[in-house]
Amino acid sequence: MSARVLVVDDLPANIKVLEAKLTADYFTVVTASNGIDALRLAESESPDIILLDVMMPGMDGFEVCRRLKGDLKTSHIPVVMVTALSDISDRVTGLESGADDFLTKPVNDVTLFARIRSLSRMKRAMDEWRMREETCDRFGVMATMAGASEMDQPTGAVLIVEPDEFTGERLATALEAQGHQTACVETAEQAFEAIKNGTFDLVIVSLYLDDGDGLRFTSRLRAEDSTRTLPVLLVIEPEEIGGLAKGFEIGVNDYLVRPVDANELKARTRTQLRQKRYRDDLQDNYRRSLSMALTDDLTGLHNHRYLSAHLQTALERAAEQHKPISLLMLDLDFFKSVNDTHGHSVGDNVLKELARRMVRNLREFDMAARLGGEEFVIVMPECEPDIAAKVAERLRHIIADQPFDVGAAAGPLDITASIGVASSKDGKTTAQAIMEAADKALYAAKRGGRNRVESQASDSRADIAGTV
Repeated sequence: MSARVLVVDDLPANIKVLEAKLTADYFTVVTASNGIDALRLAESESPDIILLDVMMPGMDGFEVCRRLKGDLKTSHIPVVMVTALSDISDRVTGLESGADDFLTKPVNDVTLFARIRSLSRMKRAMDEWRMREETCDRFGVMATMAGASEMDQPTGAVLIVEPDEFTGERLATALEAQGHQTACVETAEQAFEAIKNGTFDLVIVSLYLDDGDGLRFTSRLRAEDSTRTLPVLLVIEPEEIGGLAKGFEIGVNDYLVRPVDANELKARTRTQLRQKRYRDDLQDNYRRSLSMALTDDLTGLHNHRYLSAHLQTALERAAEQHKPISLLMLDLDFFKSVNDTHGHSVGDNVLKELARRMVRNLREFDMAARLGGEEFVIVMPECEPDIAAKVAERLRHIIADQPFDVGAAAGPLDITASIGVASSKDGKTTAQAIMEAADKALYAAKRGGRNRVESQASDSRADIAGTV
C-alpha cells in the first residue's frame, strides 16, 4: 500500500535523504522547508501522513503540529515528528501538541515505513467515514457531531495486560489519576475473558506474556469483528524498538518503552482515546443519520440511491488525490430458479447471506450496495485494477465454494456469481462511465459461461483490459 507523504525539514540534505528512501519504497513525496509551507501544502496536497521536524527557524514543529490539529481541514492527517531531540519531555511535548508519534533519530527505516503504512491505513478508514458523511449530507440527513473540544480530553476504560503484578498496578495508578477506569490481568486468556464480559476503549499489553506474546494477542483481536478496531498500546523493552515493524503490520496502534514514563503514558493514551472517540463519533453519527431511504431493507446494504451519490463523491476524491478507484458489479447466476424452486423466502435468505459474505471479505473503507434484485455493486477506493480483479476472484470462490445453508428443504444450495470489474487509474471518469464499463464486463462474464470474473477499463477509449 502506497501513500502520499509530506516531509517537512529546514535542512535540504535531510529532505533529500528521506525523499530518496520513501520514493524507493514507492511512496509519493511532497516536501516543505518551513512551517508556513507545511501548513499550506497540508491543505492543498491532501497528504496521507506528515513527517515533521521539530527544530526549524521561525515556527517550530510543535507549533506547526498544533496548528495542523487545530484546523478542521487538516486535523485528521496523521503527524509523525522525526527529530534528534531525545528527552522524554520533548517526546511528551510532541504528543501533547497532537502528534500521532514522536520518533527519535536515528530511526530504523523499516520501522518508520511500517509506521507510515499503519497510520495511512487508519487515515484511509477515517477518510471513508468522512466521505460517507459528505454523501449523507447531500441528502440533508447528517446529524451534528460533537465538537473537537469535547473529544480533546477523553477518558476511557483501559485494560492492562501485564504479567508483572507490580508494573500493572503502577500503570493503573497513573491512568486512574487522569480519570481513566482500569482493569488489570496477567495473561492473554484472562484478557480475552475480560473483553468478552466488559467494554474497553484501549488495551495496553506487554510484548511478553506467560501464555503467549503481545503480537499474537493483537493478531487475535484484529481477527474478531468486535475488537478489530480496538486500540492497542504495546509495551516493549528499549532494544526491541527495531522489531516494531511487525507489530504495526499486525495492527498495533502505538507503543511504550520501558521504563514507562507516566507523562508519556498519559499522552499516548490520550492520543489513542481521542482517535477512537473521533472514529466512533463518525461511525455513530453516520449510522444514526442514514435514513431507511438510503438502505436496502432486505440486506442492510446501501441501495441504488445512496450508491449514486457515494460513487460520485468517491470519484471526485480519487481525481483530487490522483489515486485509482475500482468498481465490482456482481450478479447471482440463475437466481430466478432459486426463487421458483425453493420459494422467495429462501431466495431472500440467499441474498442476505451473500451480503454478509461480501462485507466480511472487504476492506473497512470499501462500500457494498444492492443495485436491485440479485445484482450488487462494490466501490473500492485506492484499488488498482489487478488488485480489484483478485478481490473479485476471491469473492467468486467464497460464493461458489461454500454452499448456502439458508433453510431450503433440499439442504444447502450451490450458488455461483458472475462479476464484472471496472477501474480508473486516477478517478478521472464519470459515475455513468465506470458503471457502464462494469456492466459490460459483467455481461462478458455471463456470456463466457457464468461463475467467472471479467475486467474492463472505465475509459471509453479502452477495450476489455483482460480476463481473470
